[in-house]
Amino acid sequence: MIRLIGVVVPAHNEEDLLPACLASLRRAARALRGGPAHLVVVADACRDRTAQVARHGGAAVVTTRARSVGVARAAGVREVLRRAGALSPADVWVATTDADTLVPAGWLREHLRYANEGWDAVAGTVEVTDWSGYRPEARSLFRERYRTGSGPHPHVHGANLGFRAAAYLRAGGFPEVPTAEDHALVTALAATGGRVHRTRALSVVTSARREARAPDGFSRYLAKLDAAPA
Repeated sequence: MIRLIGVVVPAHNEEDLLPACLASLRRAARALRGGPAHLVVVADACRDRTAQVARHGGAAVVTTRARSVGVARAAGVREVLRRAGALSPADVWVATTDADTLVPAGWLREHLRYANEGWDAVAGTVEVTDWSGYRPEARSLFRERYRTGSGPHPHVHGANLGFRAAAYLRAGGFPEVPTAEDHALVTALAATGGRVHRTRALSVVTSARREARAPDGFSRYLAKLDAAPA
């Protein structure tokens, strides 16, 4: 049974978007109606007020200088485990999202439900609502390629991911790489016997900004769609 939930948010120069992200996470934490969720923001190589904004928004802050989302997420998980103290990692659930992302009010409640059903990890989906600056064709291509099919989906997003700490440790944790750390972790979770639930029923809203924080991440994917022949 899950006895502690932690949420990890890596952030590189995110003072503008982080407040809305944290507000959505606080709503999701209140909806648990149980023990508190520990919000951890990892301010990675920030040159702005990200750390101050995070503390003002009710989050614990870890600082790193790696300029690597893999390093940042791993540092955030370590902080959650530190806060778990003597709790067994089997009783700790970690959810991750991004600073440019808004989670629904029931997001953590759904994570907890999946965890208590016996899943070791949950991979949800993302939605984009603001397509400013993109061609209409990019939005159409995204809907066509991303939402095709039903049932389990093939996507992995650090913006909408959760896992049992015991399974995370068994898989070796997030690799300290500047991109695709989420894909690598999910692959390792499955390879080490973790039960990974890929669901379209758990979705978050993320930005379509062009200023990518991670190379070859979601922003780069959207840029490729925008540059595709009509």
